[in-house]
Amino acid sequence: MATIYHQVWIEAPVAKVYAAIATAEGLGKWWAPHTTTVTDDGLVLAHDPGERHGEVKLKVIDLIENERIEWEVISSHPEQSPASGWMGTRILFELDERENPGGWLGMEDGERKLTVLEFRHSGWAEDSPFLGFCNFAWGAVLGMLKEWAEKEE
Repeated sequence: MATIYHQVWIEAPVAKVYAAIATAEGLGKWWAPHTTTVTDDGLVLAHDPGERHGEVKLKVIDLIENERIEWEVISSHPEQSPASGWMGTRILFELDERENPGGWLGMEDGERKLTVLEFRHSGWAEDSPFLGFCNFAWGAVLGMLKEWAEKEE
């Protein structure tokens, strides 16, 4: 099985980044509108990228405040959709807040907190025709998170 992996350095406090990933409201600020449903199996986040893809449903597996968010994809998608390889995969966000090492984008040491996001989307079939596309797409989506989180509010 293959894993998509990205490490993103975000010049924002870990609490801000965590809040942007851990809830439907937070996800809607930088990615896409999400809904929340409580099921017998737990909390499910969902968003709809369009009729050609179908609704993406993400079961929340783990939430550790300011440290970790993990989802399991529980939706299935049409064969032509890049999300067709997602069923049963896991999406993990691990967060670590660090002091800014200085010189990063011209900021002084410790001037602003730095959150290191370790992102993994695991369980992909090695021969999935959409693995490369989704790797690129996740990079773009995580770039949107970085851009949103680094804005001053």
